[in-house]
Amino acid sequence: MKNGLGVPQNIVLFGGTSDIGCEIVRQMIQPGVANIVLVSRDIESAETRWSNLLGDDSQVNIHHVRFDGADASSMVEVVNEIVDEVGDLDVVVVAHALLGSEVDFLKDPVAAASVASVNYGATMVLLLALGERMKQQGYGRLCLLSSVAGMRVRWSNAVYGSTKAGIDGFALALDGELRRHGASLLVVRPGFVSTKMTAGMKKAPLSTTAEAVASATVKAIRGNGTVLWTPAALRFIFGLFRLLPETLWLRLPLG
Repeated sequence: MKNGLGVPQNIVLFGGTSDIGCEIVRQMIQPGVANIVLVSRDIESAETRWSNLLGDDSQVNIHHVRFDGADASSMVEVVNEIVDEVGDLDVVVVAHALLGSEVDFLKDPVAAASVASVNYGATMVLLLALGERMKQQGYGRLCLLSSVAGMRVRWSNAVYGSTKAGIDGFALALDGELRRHGASLLVVRPGFVSTKMTAGMKKAPLSTTAEAVASATVKAIRGNGTVLWTPAALRFIFGLFRLLPETLWLRLPLG
């Protein structure tokens, strides 16, 4: 529960090695934050990363929980484990996803199912489990890292983009339900972000950094909005993109 100054005491990150997710949580740390829960497939990497980020002087308790982002059946159990560990969930950031950009899905169609399982199926179950907990609490702020890639899907990242389109739409619907019970959900739609996930890829226009996305996200988490476009100009650009006829859309040099 937030303390008397409105500071969230328990912050959870699903994707404990995510560049953007880690930076969001790092920027949220302030006096009053008691527990950070890092939910990761590779706990050892998460431990190393956060030891480097915080050093030995931090007064925040760091907890590590292992999970498999593709295992939808385990999500309720993982959420229960976190609640047993720290209590109520004040802020939860969901920042795990697969890009799959190196796969030729036409030649390996089954590989698309793995991306869809992590980015949509299992994430949907996770959001439902977290949402139910926050309904029981009567408060809480969920934050889902989505992507502008889901706003109008292109063939160059059709699998990733379509999964983001699906989970983005689901999250918006879930937010409406949560707000009836005192909680809420923020959907973050970044453009191209320079991270380890996108290393080696050609940068798109209005590329940004994990630090910049995190700064905007932390401000939005502390507010009450539902959607954050970052950079903000992407909201207007994709508003125009949605109106383009398909023939013109396909000709745009966006990859």
